[in-house]
Formats: sequence, structure tokens, C-alpha cells
Amino acid sequence: MRNKGLSQYFPMIRARNEIIGEINSNVKLQAVYNSWSDDQKETFLDICTGTKGVKMLYDGYFKEILSPEINPERLSNLLSVLLKRKVTVKYTLSNDNSRLGDELSLVITDIVVELDDGTIANIEVQKLGFAFTGERASCYSADLLLRQYKRLRDSQKSNFTYKNICPVYTIVFLERSPKEFKKFKDCFIHNLYTVSDTGLELNMLQNFIFIPVDIFLENLHNEGINGELEAWLTFLGCDEPEYIVDLIEQYPYFKALYQDLYDMCMNVERIMDMFSKELQILDRNTVKYMIDEYQEELDNVKLQLNDANAQLDKTNAQLDKTNAQLDKTNAQLNEANAKLYDANATIAEKDALIARLQAELGKKE
Repeated sequence: MRNKGLSQYFPMIRARNEIIGEINSNVKLQAVYNSWSDDQKETFLDICTGTKGVKMLYDGYFKEILSPEINPERLSNLLSVLLKRKVTVKYTLSNDNSRLGDELSLVITDIVVELDDGTIANIEVQKLGFAFTGERASCYSADLLLRQYKRLRDSQKSNFTYKNICPVYTIVFLERSPKEFKKFKDCFIHNLYTVSDTGLELNMLQNFIFIPVDIFLENLHNEGINGELEAWLTFLGCDEPEYIVDLIEQYPYFKALYQDLYDMCMNVERIMDMFSKELQILDRNTVKYMIDEYQEELDNVKLQLNDANAQLDKTNAQLDKTNAQLDKTNAQLNEANAKLYDANATIAEKDALIARLQAELGKKE
């Protein structure tokens, strides 16, 4: 049976038995399907039958529905909302597959586009938040800025000046955000840029936008969809049919985007291939995520050990100082004892002399 909530808007949504029947009729598809876990099978069928919607943060879906080559106006609209100004995607820039040599990056989607004003935007999707979020984003941004510098320098040659370099934006959607973001329960968009503590204004070029989608979804369940930004985040992160229905009723613009998705689901072989690739990426990145987690724990243990060693060194230094003071005190005590011994000997000698003199005096009397 089809999900009535979504099928009334998208009548091409197919029933569960239709999809399973098509899979079972094809040996290749059946082999792929049987290689999945029961949970993975259910997730796939839920997507195709409309039992649940689709989180567009899946790499394949994001790139298909928001393709800057096929539908650049869609990505332009999203970026306009995020940058709070009207922008247009001019074209896609070649992505560096060797990105900083990080072959196991947790980045799922990585799209680099140039906007009509020359601004460079790097849109990333991370299924799993990782350790060192700020450090990694800084490195990626620096890499993006350096590639722009090299490209302009090579093309403009002697006419090149640093004034020609445009701002770069690193925009990161986090499906499961790291612990640093959990402290900000009511914030689901973070803008970071360079400012001076004195009020000095310079044209610094690196900008960052972090969007913890999981935190937005918690707010969505309490507050509903309020505004265009939240409409986009609902589209990207929410798979609950009732919210999708609310979204396309409040913002009909998104209906065409979902339409494209469910048209894709008509091709079972293609959508299964996309889903399989997502599972492979997620498996790979789960391993990398765990490595990062363990590395951070190890770094913390090492830091605690270093602190303990420093405290031990301090204690030992204090002990050495105390022992030295004790040695000095003992020496002083020994010296005092020696003087006391000499004084007692002198007193005994004087007492003996007095006793002898008294004895002699008694004889004379």
C-alpha cells in the first residue's frame, strides 16, 4: 500500500510489493538487495514508497536535485538564503580530488561554485560530525583560497593583484553535529569570520557557515517551519512525511524538487546503485569517525598524563627543596648539639674546678 500522505502529491510513488517484485525479477538487483542488512532494506523501501521522505543530505540525491549544472537556480536560491543576499551560481569549479591528501575525509558532498560576483562557495555535507571541526574547515578554506590565487595568478599573469581575489565561503551541513554544537540548543546556523578586537576593518577573505541540521530538526518538532531558511533545512534534513506535506503546502516551490526525486525512484536500478554508494561512503566514514573519536580520546589521555607528569615533577621539586631544607636544618641542629656538648663540657670542667677550690679552701680553714 502506498503512503497516502505523500502519494496524493506525488502519484508516481509506487507500492512496496511493486518495487520488491521488480527487484526479485532481476538477478543483479536481487543480489544487491540481499547484500543489505534488514534495516538498510527497510530504509530503501521507505524512501521509494513514500513511507518516509528523503533526507537530501545523501550525496547522490543532493547532487541530483541541487545540481549546479542542471538546475543552478536551486543552489542559487539556497545560497541566497544562507548568505542573506541575492546571488547566482555562475558555474561549477573543478574539484580537487586529492583534497589535502585526505582520502578518508568525512565530507560526503563537496561542491565548489563561483557566484556572479566572483565569490567562491564550497558546499559540504557531513553525515557524521568529526573531531577538530574548526581545524579541518580552516585547512579546507585555505586550500580553496590558495587554488583561487593560483588560478587567477596563472590566468592574469603580470596584471594580477591580490585585490582580484574574491571571498571564499565554506558552508558545512552537519547531519550529526559534534559535541561543540550541542551547547547551542537554539542555534542551527553559525557564521564565523575574521574581525578585529580594535575595530580595524580589513578585507579578510575567509568565511564559514556551519549548519547543524540535527539541532534544527529538534527545533522543527517544537516550533514548526518559520521562514525560508527553515524551509530549506526541512527540505534538506527532514524525512517525516507530515513535515514534508507542511513544507510543500507552505512553500510550493519545493514540490518540484521532490517531484524530481520520486521520478528518480521510478528507475529502481539507478536508485539502488545510488543507495549502495551511500552505504559504502557511510561505512567508510563511520570507520574514519571512530578513528577520530579514539584519536581525540587518546590525545586527552596524553594531555592528562602530561599534566600528571608536570604535577609530579613539581611535587618532586618541592620534595627536593624540602629535603634540602631538612638537610640544612639537620646540619644546624648538629652544629647546635656540638656547641651544647662543648658548653656542657666547659660547665663540667668549671664545676670540677670550683669543687677542687672549695675543697682546698676547707683544708685551710
